[in-house]
Amino acid sequence: MTSIVLAEDDVLLREGLASLLERSGFEVAGQTGDSAWILPLVRELTPDLVVLDIRMPPTNTTEGLDAAREIRTEFPAIGILVLSAHAEVEHAMELLATGQRIGYLLKSRVTDVGEFIETLERIVKGGSVMDPALVQELVSARRHNDPLAALSTREREVLALMAEGRSNAGIARRLWVTEGTVEKHVRHILNKLSLPETEDDHRRVLAVVTYLETR
Repeated sequence: MTSIVLAEDDVLLREGLASLLERSGFEVAGQTGDSAWILPLVRELTPDLVVLDIRMPPTNTTEGLDAAREIRTEFPAIGILVLSAHAEVEHAMELLATGQRIGYLLKSRVTDVGEFIETLERIVKGGSVMDPALVQELVSARRHNDPLAALSTREREVLALMAEGRSNAGIARRLWVTEGTVEKHVRHILNKLSLPETEDDHRRVLAVVTYLETR
């Protein structure tokens, strides 16, 4: 039976989660509403999984996140699911970068019992889980900050060939267009990427660096 330590300062939510987990076949080995008790409980019980709130007393800032970091360092085999009231991209990415058996879920997602239990099982088996709302935020942010977003499909093709080190003539042969057409595409690319007005060769290098950084 999978053993769980539950850390959540909202008593009603914690009791509700404990009841739900036990009905679903998990063992709630320990629970606390105080961030100071998370690590002592984990050390004493060595559960398979820790479910904790990202914000807990005394300051309600990052106590849960800090505990998750320490658990990951001290007990890398223990699964961790962090619950949050809001999608906080920076915190989530920091957690997910720590490797396997990690999850970040919005509290609103807990209402879908089947999905919540499936998430716990995936983490215990070594998987990582990111809340769909967070994925959407990341995609939107990536799209918003993508320096290549302004380029047309053809301009992206030209830039990709520039990144391969091809000259305008070489790109023209590859795309079956005139060299003049390629020159026009290159001018548009350099302008759309807002590269400084310097010698063309240097601007081409900067354009290629920009392209490679987005891969």
